[in-house]
Amino acid sequence: MSSIMVFFFVPTVIFLSLVAPIWLILHYRTKSKIRRSLSEDERDLLESALKTAVRLEQRINALETILDADHGGWRTYDNRHDRPQHH
Repeated sequence: MSSIMVFFFVPTVIFLSLVAPIWLILHYRTKSKIRRSLSEDERDLLESALKTAVRLEQRINALETILDADHGGWRTYDNRHDRPQHH
């Protein structure tokens, strides 16, 4: 009976001291990586925001083109109230 007890005891001790801690560490590391990634809804929202940003950039470019054609010097407008005063 003693040899059967040793036969099960030694592998159990080895498993609990070596395999189980490594297994738990890897398990929770994987869980934390999954939590850090974006969910499907977050990815959809990000894609929507990127599409909106591209459309807004196109609109700004169109407005700048119109302003360049109508008011050529609009980019170099000198606002004297914003400039620092040198004495």
